[in-house]
Amino acid sequence: MAVTLADVAARARVSAATVSRVLSGNYPVAESTRARVLRAVDELEYVVNGPASALAAATSDLVGVLVNDIADPFFGIIAGAVQSEMGSAMGAESGRHGEKLAVICNTGGSPERELNYLTLLQRQRAAAVVLTGGAVEHPDHMAAVAAKASRLASSGTRVVLCGRPPIEDAVTLTFDNRGGARRLTEHLLALGHRRIGYVAGPAERTTTRDRLEGHRAAMSAAGLDEGTQRLTVHGLYDRSSGYDATLELLRREQGLTAIVAANDTIALGVCAALRDQGLRIPDDVSVAGFDDLPFSADAVPALTTVRLPLHEAGARAGRLALGREPQPPGGVAMVRSELMARASTAPPRAAT
Repeated sequence: MAVTLADVAARARVSAATVSRVLSGNYPVAESTRARVLRAVDELEYVVNGPASALAAATSDLVGVLVNDIADPFFGIIAGAVQSEMGSAMGAESGRHGEKLAVICNTGGSPERELNYLTLLQRQRAAAVVLTGGAVEHPDHMAAVAAKASRLASSGTRVVLCGRPPIEDAVTLTFDNRGGARRLTEHLLALGHRRIGYVAGPAERTTTRDRLEGHRAAMSAAGLDEGTQRLTVHGLYDRSSGYDATLELLRREQGLTAIVAANDTIALGVCAALRDQGLRIPDDVSVAGFDDLPFSADAVPALTTVRLPLHEAGARAGRLALGREPQPPGGVAMVRSELMARASTAPPRAAT
């Protein structure tokens, strides 16, 4: 039996009129009451009635794209590519595969906001949901996301993950973060570097773990396990974190000859800090990043990095979300990475 407004009201211990006000958003409601109503909606999996056309089709023309930070080029490129696929879907089958409205949901890295957006998209009977970037590795949150994805899929919503670990009831495009990071560190080792610092992202993100594991696997294979933890500094995926982490690494190891950054934006901060300390790139310290964002090749010197085909991955995620491309075998496909060796890395002076 379908859950009704009255069921939600009973669970939240409020009137049906209060539930309606919370869901419409047109009337002021105490925050504690609002939270109680939304919790009841979530627990009962109540879905708000949408337009008649949405009810007839089971889903609407809405596609939700969840990103950590739309100002970050990594997410902007993926979201833009997904959105382009939504707008180019018009054709003879427009009633089924026509143009969709892509809504970008900026989570700001908040696990709670991510879950809230998934609930809102279920209420709106979204045709598809695309979740991008690394996931938070807390077991409770991962279980909650998997449960939300299952509910969405059971109501006819396609769920696509782009750059996240696979879960049931979702098609997944995984990024070769671990392999790319390993090849990047192997490149520095081949140049002769042994004292290599690493600036990682937030410790609780899957992308951070995978890239750090790749770096440490290369160091371990070279017999350089000792000191890798001491020469790892965690921060956010932004420029200021790269700057601050570099100062800390220089304090910990004066003989540092190379620094690997978990992404290109961090690498910009690394370069700025080295210059402010009077160090030359790559003469004194080599620098490498990850992602091959548009500015990487134009940095001075051009940044050695690992290229992820972000636009292509986003476009494919969009097609999968629309059902315009067959699902990969097992529902999971790996997006390969490529080492881009440029002028920001060179052999250390002692090795020349």
